[in-house]
Amino acid sequence: RELKINRPLANCNTRASPEGMPLADQVRMASAASNVVPMDPVKLIAADGSEIILDRRAAMVSGTIKSMLSGPGNFTEQQHGEVTFPDISAKVLEKTVQYFYYKLRHTNHSGPLPEFKIEPESALELLMAANFLDT
Repeated sequence: RELKINRPLANCNTRASPEGMPLADQVRMASAASNVVPMDPVKLIAADGSEIILDRRAAMVSGTIKSMLSGPGNFTEQQHGEVTFPDISAKVLEKTVQYFYYKLRHTNHSGPLPEFKIEPESALELLMAANFLDT
C-alpha cells in the first residue's frame, strides 16, 4: 500500500516518467510538463513498508528528518531522499506528515489557529513519534 501526500504535485502530468528513474527526476519532469512549482520530494517509509511522498520543505519541519537529509556526511538518506522508520506505523506516520503540512501552512499565522484533530486512541503513539522526530 502506498500513501502519497504530495499536494504541490497533484496537478502534474506524470505519464512521461520512465520506470526506474530517481524520484527527484520524475518530479522535475512532471513539473516541467505543467505550470506547477517543482516539488523536491522526500519518501518516508513506515514500519509496514508503506510509503509517503512529501515535499522536502514539509519534511524539514522534523528536526530528525532534517538532520538525516541535510546533515554533514554522505549518507544513504541524503543520496536517495528516502528515510525508513521501522518503529513508526503507517497510520502514525501519515498523521505526522499531515502535521508537517499544518505547521508549514500556519507558521507565522495571525489570529486563532484551526484545530489539528488527533484521535484519543492514537495520541500516545503520535506523542512518541513526535518526540523521536523532534517535531
